[in-house]
Amino acid sequence: MEHDVPSPLDRGALGKDAPPVAHANFNIGDVVKHRMFEFRGVIFDIDPVFANSEDWYQSIPKDIRPRRDQPFYHLLAENDDSSYVAYVSQQNLLPDDSDEPIDHPAIGGIFDDYAKGRYTLRPEHRH
Repeated sequence: MEHDVPSPLDRGALGKDAPPVAHANFNIGDVVKHRMFEFRGVIFDIDPVFANSEDWYQSIPKDIRPRRDQPFYHLLAENDDSSYVAYVSQQNLLPDDSDEPIDHPAIGGIFDDYAKGRYTLRPEHRH
């Protein structure tokens, strides 16, 4: 017996309060840079819409606060001074075309090889 399963794009089937489906422009392993700030990083996780705390969101100045209804990316990030983990909206990321690897101490625990501007996930991190 066949069952009709609603398409994820059919918001009516999911309910009025379901967030719109957004397309992620980047993938896990991609090296990206921030549109406004001087840092770059490698993506290690993706949230389809904003999934951080309200305090974090409100701490962003209102004139540059990103929309919530877009993918947000977890980055192993670096700048000239340090390495850290960043949470960045899709609208604020650009591809990094420097072809330089990211210098972050956690990379070896998540990724294997770096080639052509991308990192490859270690086998134990694949779904």
